[in-house]
Amino acid sequence: MNRHQIRGKWQEFKGRVRTAWGRLTHNRMQSLAGKRDTLAGKIQEKYGTAKAAAKKQVKRWRKRF
Repeated sequence: MNRHQIRGKWQEFKGRVRTAWGRLTHNRMQSLAGKRDTLAGKIQEKYGTAKAAAKKQVKRWRKRF
């Protein structure tokens, strides 16, 4: 799935993202709007993970869908 498809289906994916990363607030979810790099940055910020680890988590999550 490419970034345009993710942005198009963001409303559907928001719930899945919240399930995977529950510390992300509703306001943060609104600002993400399907942007993978921003999602990785927010995961890094809220969970204290390294940048590479956050990107890897997003990549693994994305492959499931």
